[in-house]
Amino acid sequence: MNDIEKNYEDFISTVSHELRTPLTSIRGFSQTMLTSWDKLDDESKKKFIKIIEEQSNRLIHLVENMLSVTKIQSPGTNFVFNELNIKSPLEQIIAIVKNQYPSHNFELSYKQNLPNIFVDKDRFQQIITNLIENSAKYSPENSTTTIKTSIENNNVILEVSNPGIPIDEKDYDKIFTKFARIDNPLTRKVQGSGLGLFITKNLVEKMDGKISVNSKSFEDNSGLAEITFRVEFPVRSIEEQARIKCSQ
Repeated sequence: MNDIEKNYEDFISTVSHELRTPLTSIRGFSQTMLTSWDKLDDESKKKFIKIIEEQSNRLIHLVENMLSVTKIQSPGTNFVFNELNIKSPLEQIIAIVKNQYPSHNFELSYKQNLPNIFVDKDRFQQIITNLIENSAKYSPENSTTTIKTSIENNNVILEVSNPGIPIDEKDYDKIFTKFARIDNPLTRKVQGSGLGLFITKNLVEKMDGKISVNSKSFEDNSGLAEITFRVEFPVRSIEEQARIKCSQ
């Protein structure tokens, strides 16, 4: 068996496992409600319906990620590049994620007069949504995610930071690989496919950006660290924008 066949089999095996878990939950709780409706009190019914909704959303998110993986690995993937001021998309995405995680806090530190970047707007929003959702998902209860923008060496920098379990430096690259999940108490509590950061890294690099992660332990004996994802996008000249437009 060659590497391509093995990778394909590994992909199918992992996908099957990830799909089976939410489907089993949806079927099980649906069957329980159908066969025992009259025996269940209102609180139990609400609880079961909530579980079905959560697992349905998980399934939708998983399928969307699978489709994204297929698209970004296809040589014919089209990106539509345009100038973008990132302030409005950032504010919109924070509001959306805040609605999903109402007990989580979000702080945006936006540098005034930040230059526009030249990216595919939809893909940029997907990148930022993945990073901010990931931050809220893998943080302790009632903690804060900080989103900070800056400009360095003609690159627009965006950093998403949150308290979390420290990441070993040897795992920095691993977390951006397909189906990778770092095993720690926070990740064990949260369901995930291990595709979000793989997709994010591919999208960033297809738009000539860079992404990295850093883990810096706090000195308060909490056992936590500040986890920071850093994304860089180059500021394009008019000539560079024209060349990219011509190649689309």
